[in-house]
Amino acid sequence: MEEKIVKVLNEMSAYLTIAQMKKLQEIMLDTFAENKIEKSNVANNDFLQMFLDAKKIEGCSGRTIQYYQTTILHMFSKMNVPIRKITTEEIRAYLSEYQENSHCTNVTVDNIRRNISSFFSWLEEEDYILKSPMKRIHKIKTKTVVKSVISDEGIEKLRDYCTESRDLAIIDLLYSTGIRVGELVNLNIDDIDLEGRECVVYGKGNKERRVYFDAKAKVHLKRYMEERQDNNEALFVTLDYPYNRLKISGVEIRLRSLGRKLNLERIHPHKFRRTMATRAIDKGMPIEQVQKILGHSQIDTTMQYAMVNQANVKSSHQKYMS
Repeated sequence: MEEKIVKVLNEMSAYLTIAQMKKLQEIMLDTFAENKIEKSNVANNDFLQMFLDAKKIEGCSGRTIQYYQTTILHMFSKMNVPIRKITTEEIRAYLSEYQENSHCTNVTVDNIRRNISSFFSWLEEEDYILKSPMKRIHKIKTKTVVKSVISDEGIEKLRDYCTESRDLAIIDLLYSTGIRVGELVNLNIDDIDLEGRECVVYGKGNKERRVYFDAKAKVHLKRYMEERQDNNEALFVTLDYPYNRLKISGVEIRLRSLGRKLNLERIHPHKFRRTMATRAIDKGMPIEQVQKILGHSQIDTTMQYAMVNQANVKSSHQKYMS
């Protein structure tokens, strides 16, 4: 078979360009490969596993991979048909039924739509299907809700209530850098430059970036590191032996607990990120620089975080319109 392919390529070389020859070779090898797997015989779960493997290689986090898996497996459980036969109408009906049964918001349904769309787009790109059935299913309209940030008073209350130097260091590092909670727990002691008040974090897609913290964060980080009695390389560890690296859930539970005890509205790690972005914009930092600090590839994403402080809007109105 290989000799016949070479013969055809040699015959056609006089009539085709180099680019056309490469494409012809690719098609012929794919078509006549002896060990070629028939796409029509691949099970749905196998397609899903290949998709998840591709996402891992792209650098998606474990949480994102899990979300993809859960979402698509649920769709499979409601559609007992091969992937290549799933239609646009069936997916629309699935999304509608999902929202009706779970009583979820449009935001949740649109997140599910995006996950399913990513899966079918990958199948199309890899030539496992001719056309994604998601192309005619557009973004679901959602209400634009202005999410709250942590007030200066709220931050001071959190600081005053902390009894552990570790928690104080976490609060001020999140507040001054705006890093993601996943980036926070992955930090090592060696990543921190106390004198330069900066550190290197690895964001989505394992992209490296440098972020900066203020004097308060430096003081609290230094105190926490000096009080440490363990040899773990992680910057933040559990309070009890064997002092393992702190997990995302550990940070979330700790901050939520602090917020509830102080009657503060929904305190969680991501709220610190949104607060930092809003403060930076309010103080005049160019949006492009905020984008770089937060590690966003698209400036539109940064704008969603940086909500203008309503108090500043009121002050400006009184200044210019009164």
